[in-house]
Amino acid sequence: MNIPALSMNMAQIDVGNKVGIAMLSKSLDMAEETGAAMIQMMDQSMELSVNPHLGGSIDLSI
Repeated sequence: MNIPALSMNMAQIDVGNKVGIAMLSKSLDMAEETGAAMIQMMDQSMELSVNPHLGGSIDLSI
């Protein structure tokens, strides 16, 4: 059994895992920022609406 090679492989796997976790964390942060921006944009569009009472509810009958 080649202990130094095994140790290097395990270290490379650990680095790969840490990079993957960091990338997922960054993408989650970006998704949260995008969601917050979309919510803000939707709030602004509702405030600037010419007829704010239109589209607020849907009447359904079956």
